[in-house]
Amino acid sequence: MYSYDEPVYLISVVAKILQIHPQTLRQYEKEGLIVPGRTDGKMRLYSQRDIDKIKTILRLTREMGVNLAGVDIILRLKERLDEQDIIIDEFRGKAQNSVKVKQSSYEVILFKK
Repeated sequence: MYSYDEPVYLISVVAKILQIHPQTLRQYEKEGLIVPGRTDGKMRLYSQRDIDKIKTILRLTREMGVNLAGVDIILRLKERLDEQDIIIDEFRGKAQNSVKVKQSSYEVILFKK
């Protein structure tokens, strides 16, 4: 089984799965919206993450009428929000650990007397 980020799908397969023209995928790459992997022979390979990102691009353009410049801005903002979520989760974990330590120290002090 392949990982979510491992590029394994050829452009023709992705185009068929998503029912779009391969040129659309090339355009998304040209615009910097996706960055597929490459084989030694320079063939494009897409991961499942790439496919999910392309689905998001298609939803934004087709269903919401966003142009590719707008899609780029939205995807960049989404990446920044995802990064912030990771940082917040790390801080929450540290805060919970420090609170637990303080609570247990407090309980030890109370029970010693």
